[in-house]
Amino acid sequence: MVQATDSKALIKFPVSKLTIGMFVSAIDQKGQVAIANAGQIRSRDAIAKLKKNGITHVWIDVERSADSCGLKRAISPKPVAKKAQPSRDKQQQESKKLIVEAKDLVQKVLSEVFEGKAVEVEPFEVLADNMIESVLLDADALKCVSALRTKDAYLLEHSINVSFLLVTFGKYLNLERDILRQLAVGGILHDIGKIKVDNKVLHKPGRLTDKEFEHMKLHQTFAVDIMEQTQGLSKISKDVCLMHHEKLDGNGYPRGLKGDEIPLHGRMSCIVDIFDALTATRCYKEAMSPAAAFKILLSLTPFHLDEKLVYEFIRCVGVYPVGSLVELSDGRIGIVWQSKNRDALHPVLKCFYSVKHKRYTDVTMVDLMKSDLHIERGVSPSSLEVDPSPFY
Repeated sequence: MVQATDSKALIKFPVSKLTIGMFVSAIDQKGQVAIANAGQIRSRDAIAKLKKNGITHVWIDVERSADSCGLKRAISPKPVAKKAQPSRDKQQQESKKLIVEAKDLVQKVLSEVFEGKAVEVEPFEVLADNMIESVLLDADALKCVSALRTKDAYLLEHSINVSFLLVTFGKYLNLERDILRQLAVGGILHDIGKIKVDNKVLHKPGRLTDKEFEHMKLHQTFAVDIMEQTQGLSKISKDVCLMHHEKLDGNGYPRGLKGDEIPLHGRMSCIVDIFDALTATRCYKEAMSPAAAFKILLSLTPFHLDEKLVYEFIRCVGVYPVGSLVELSDGRIGIVWQSKNRDALHPVLKCFYSVKHKRYTDVTMVDLMKSDLHIERGVSPSSLEVDPSPFY
């Protein structure tokens, strides 16, 4: 058995396993170390002599031993196996499961609130923790899943997406985990007041009249009442619920807060809420591409939104966010599949359709860091003649 000394360069080694090229620094005689005849073993006779003298172990200087003896390779520490990361497909499945659980929980709470019951915070905190874990493990997987939307489930999906985007944005800004949890809970509950808005107004396919818009704005007033009945909800979570329609110039609602009266998390919720609403398909409009949504966000600065924070959000999400659609220079349409540790213009794409030939293609993963192709433009799902959802 090889036994190391305090010096990392010396090891106790059995004579029976000595080979030519090893450097003997000392011999071990009945537990006593004797420094004598130090030097590199150059013949089998030297080994035989040690055996004849009853020496069973010697101390070998690893660094001074020849490479040819194989000692350095034999004792070099084995690489520690990294914990296997789940595959993207598995992460996608886990993320889908999380989204389904979130929808079920939000649907349950919306029904209970409609019946006049108080909101229980604890289930949302558990959901928030699971969401944070997913973001920390692989935000890209959850982004792809959250890009799948349906018109009928907008209220549910918008709440979940806003929550997820707040966690992602908060992580990007290096906020503490407890803050991320509070942001997540606030995001899930931020539109809860809409459960008491007239469905004819909430789901109207056209532009709202002034009277209808004033009624729609009441969802924040309803939210204030709901928040007051909710035990254990943090101030940050409440702020996210009640500040996402405020404006820096004081022309927002429900309280008309102005400038520094809106804290960081309130300003974040304003940006995230608008971005997700713009990039979602609604009963009265088609989804907008992220690039187009970014232009609108910037147009709302500095009077409505915090300009510096909008730029931070764009950097966080990326010019071509994971889950968004783009057109390549060869006419193929692809889903932005992976962007982590990459520059904004060179993500990995999952290509499935050709605009040029108006047909589906073989599903191909294209790494733009290893390709001569480039992204021509972002694409909104509504502009395609086909449904991209099966390819997520």
